[in-house]
Amino acid sequence: MNKKTIIRTFEKIALYMELLGENHFKVAAFRKAANVLELDTRSLTEMDDILTLKGIGKGTGSVITDLIEKGESDLLIELEETVPKGLVPLLKIPGLGGKKIAKLYDALSIDSLETLQTACEEGAVSKVAGFGKKTEENILKAIEVLETRSGKFPIWKVDAVVKLIEEELDKIEEITRFSVAGSYRRTEEESSDVDFILVTEAPQIVREKVMAALPMLDTIAAGDAKLSITLDLEDPIDADFRFVKPEQFASAIHHFTGSKDHNVRMRQLAKSRGQKISEYGVEEQNGEVTTFDTEAEFFAHFDLPFIPPALRQNGRELDRISEIPGLVTIEDIRSDLHMHTTWSDGGYSIREMVEAARAKGYSHIVITDHSDYLKVANGLSPERLRKQIADIRLLNEEYDDIEVFCGTEMDILPDATLDFDDELLAELDFVIAAIHSSFTQSQEQIMERLHTAMKNPHVKMIAHPTGRIIGQREGYNPDVSQLIQWAKKYDKILELNANPHRLDLKVAHLIEAQEAGVNIAINTDAHAIDQLDFMKTGVNHAMKAWLKKETIVNTWSLDQFVTKIVNK
Repeated sequence: MNKKTIIRTFEKIALYMELLGENHFKVAAFRKAANVLELDTRSLTEMDDILTLKGIGKGTGSVITDLIEKGESDLLIELEETVPKGLVPLLKIPGLGGKKIAKLYDALSIDSLETLQTACEEGAVSKVAGFGKKTEENILKAIEVLETRSGKFPIWKVDAVVKLIEEELDKIEEITRFSVAGSYRRTEEESSDVDFILVTEAPQIVREKVMAALPMLDTIAAGDAKLSITLDLEDPIDADFRFVKPEQFASAIHHFTGSKDHNVRMRQLAKSRGQKISEYGVEEQNGEVTTFDTEAEFFAHFDLPFIPPALRQNGRELDRISEIPGLVTIEDIRSDLHMHTTWSDGGYSIREMVEAARAKGYSHIVITDHSDYLKVANGLSPERLRKQIADIRLLNEEYDDIEVFCGTEMDILPDATLDFDDELLAELDFVIAAIHSSFTQSQEQIMERLHTAMKNPHVKMIAHPTGRIIGQREGYNPDVSQLIQWAKKYDKILELNANPHRLDLKVAHLIEAQEAGVNIAINTDAHAIDQLDFMKTGVNHAMKAWLKKETIVNTWSLDQFVTKIVNK
């Protein structure tokens, strides 16, 4: 349990209450409590008694107690069961918050995307107080975008489903080994379902236990070799489970990881040798089936090195196997240059983030809390930032195995100025510039803002350069090719934000950046300790772009980082 989880629970409770049209003061109490915790720079473990904080009342205190003692909130569970399920998806529509949705529900009985679309098409929404024709048009456009994405789930949503399934599979003793497969294992941005390979000698028992453990909406197929179900989640998703014997695992995980084009190319290679590949192994000309202990052995059978799942894209990876040893891997990562603490909107203290980074064996990190403009994230004023710098310098003296640098994620303001002046920026080791506002500005305005940051000698890196959220928004539409050219001209780093919500830059842009000779930093943008694990997703995403180790700033030694970046 950490402070950020409590804050998010409060915010979700407030939102659900709003959807139900609850008393304004009741809703405000949870939002106020969330704000109190957000503004407190201490982590949960540093607080003597969180329940005594001013702004934490009886209702909000009971939620905190539930979360600490049980890991969940009874109130939130009750609200989730009470709020009509069709209202929650409406929150995906830009500009529709809890209050507006509650108003539409009350005035027009709108309780789903379908009824909302019909009401907009009939002109009924524009007649509701607080809405208008323009709002009605924007809602219809947003629904159209959502419909085109129907059946596809962004990686961050699939990630939560995979974790849910893995927790349950871990409890089934008849499963001796399991792995997720499919597009998720290849780190695709979107998936239509999830696939798992289960090693077991008792498929019938495992099938029944899986069906009992997971929230099921429907059973598609249930046999001794395969179980296919639809999970009863906020967004129902299909899950396939393949039951295999131990000796079949390597071939099965390869087969069901794909991609289709990769598998076609591998089958062609096998055919040229008089062999056949299936999920059970490699069939020789005499009918015997060869099996393997690992995927590496499977590839070695065809005189190939291990091809990481992220590279199994279109079959042409087999023509580039000589490049694989030079690509970035998770073992190459020595640092994380973008993370947040309780000073802004993070869930843990600076010390806790440092300790978590030490546990990963990193040689250096940068603390980059938000700047003053981003009030919603408790951004640091110049005075608070200077105090943080002093605290980090003092804390850094305690460690001889990791270097902690002072940084900021500074907002590039809508008027194309920077949030901090040059005098303050000069006191920092690593300045990140980022856009968090006014996404609807013209491309010309957006590029003017980015150019301002690029030209500033103190700015080292542009964070999440397009502002996209996978499956939710495209971002603020910069001219990425121009941005890459500027990064080369001004010797700036572009970020590959490893948060599964972002994976920003896209693969195509990363390829373009590497070809232009621009350095990339893979950063987690972690707001909690567990989010430091996003690094693996970021590295896999980088691998899809065939990024070389030397291109990635995080693979550099501490001395290289200081010489090439900090002291530049």
